[in-house]
Amino acid sequence: MLLEHNSMQVTVTRKKVIFSPDPSRIIARFLYLNDERSADIIRMVLAMPETEVKITMSQLLRGYSQRHRNISRIFEKHFAKLAPIFEKIEVNEEDLSVSQKALIGSYFTMEYSIESAAFFNPSIVESPDQSELRSYEKRVIFSFRATGEGHISSIVFRSGILDKNNNLTLEPVGKMLAEAEVIKRHVYTKKSFQEKIDDMQAQAIIDIPETLEKQETMQIKGNTLSSAIVGKPNKKSVKVKPISPAFILDKLGDSFTYGELMKNLEIARKGTKLSEDQKKIIQQMMWLASSHYDIDFSIDSAISERVIFPISATEQKGIEDARFVKFTDDDGEITYYATYTAYDGMATLPKLIKTKDFYHFKIIPINGEIAQNKGMALFPRKIKGKYAMLCRIDGVNNFIAYSESINIWHEAKIIQKPKYSWELVQIGNAGSPIETEDGWLVITHAVGSMREYTLGATLYELENPEKEIGRLTEPLMVPNEVEREGYVPNVIYSCGSLIHDDELVIPYAMSDHASTYATVKIKELLEVLKNSSKQV
Repeated sequence: MLLEHNSMQVTVTRKKVIFSPDPSRIIARFLYLNDERSADIIRMVLAMPETEVKITMSQLLRGYSQRHRNISRIFEKHFAKLAPIFEKIEVNEEDLSVSQKALIGSYFTMEYSIESAAFFNPSIVESPDQSELRSYEKRVIFSFRATGEGHISSIVFRSGILDKNNNLTLEPVGKMLAEAEVIKRHVYTKKSFQEKIDDMQAQAIIDIPETLEKQETMQIKGNTLSSAIVGKPNKKSVKVKPISPAFILDKLGDSFTYGELMKNLEIARKGTKLSEDQKKIIQQMMWLASSHYDIDFSIDSAISERVIFPISATEQKGIEDARFVKFTDDDGEITYYATYTAYDGMATLPKLIKTKDFYHFKIIPINGEIAQNKGMALFPRKIKGKYAMLCRIDGVNNFIAYSESINIWHEAKIIQKPKYSWELVQIGNAGSPIETEDGWLVITHAVGSMREYTLGATLYELENPEKEIGRLTEPLMVPNEVEREGYVPNVIYSCGSLIHDDELVIPYAMSDHASTYATVKIKELLEVLKNSSKQV
């Protein structure tokens, strides 16, 4: 495809690789049943003769051991979650055989097809493993939003090698998905924990500032979002008196672990008569604490077998649109970060993933007044000593934010508004900025008439990314006849690109169903962007 922009040309080449949803990709999830039903099932299994238990287990293993890594271990883990029910029915777990425990666990296990509905919103980064490659090759990792039954989203990966023409050779995709080991070992500071609780409680109704050219109102979280954005208080803000968590936090030190917090919450729940407000704040504290966790994958798992599935209460309905970026710190240390949106069915929470090897992942919430809405994208390095982030806190315009801390963000400044006909509904980033000699290249997504999502591009100054050098006056890519059909028609969407061999590699989703990728001649694109301001 040859795209013209004001007498200049940009070559866009769509590749033939299609990443499609695969219903055979399954994990084993814990099946929740209420206490009464669960107790009845347990009693019936315990009433089985031992020979029947062993025969039933043998049949289960024949049917499912080739579909899951160590299915008997999964049964044991799910059995362990039933401990409160065993206490109620006064059954001593130590009296049960290994087969009885595994069989009981199997009745509280279900298969879940993680990709059955959709495989979309990809990002791409250079793999930390670049061994055994030719000089012109690059090993890359794609991340995807995989969606299954009930529209629950998780993060999955694919790995492959790009050649000198940016043709992709995919590594074999494993079928035996690896379940992560979840580790709760986060250390909190009392001050930041208190601030996040305050943010969660405050429900302010504000007028969107006139600088955003909107006359409607919206609800947001955060005590001082209005003043953080525009530099002055909003007189129409309505503040709600917060519930104090002091009756818990006063018993903890200036820093405390997840275990210490949960121990004190449990003592408070069992040892005193709590008011409704105190019960509410305990739920909020448990919700927030569950947002921090580490996960580890087995070193013998292929990257395509690792699934980051919703774990905490904050993300029980989905992990959405991860934007991965290879981040280089001032000392040259490399860390991979991803911003994503956690969804619990009612509210969204921006969160951050940190990894160095794609085996161990640390997950933490993103805090601060502007930690809201979707589409936060981290710059791949610090700017003037601070972390920098693109965001769209009002749902319409592009903002930039700076912070001393990678997960605490207080202030944002608008840098881009809808301008052309194809982006009048909203604009946002389509992944982290890409550093070039000519400036920060930002691939954008835009929404126009008929809710059509297209991709655009903007160039910003390297040391002052608030200053725009140029932006495309026409879309870089629009959905073609094949791409426009899907779960959500007329949408192409990306969560991150990279440059390889003088081409920009853009993975993108096709109408929220499947994904593919395209390449763009980077010199052509940069020349068009640098000259675009002269053509308007």
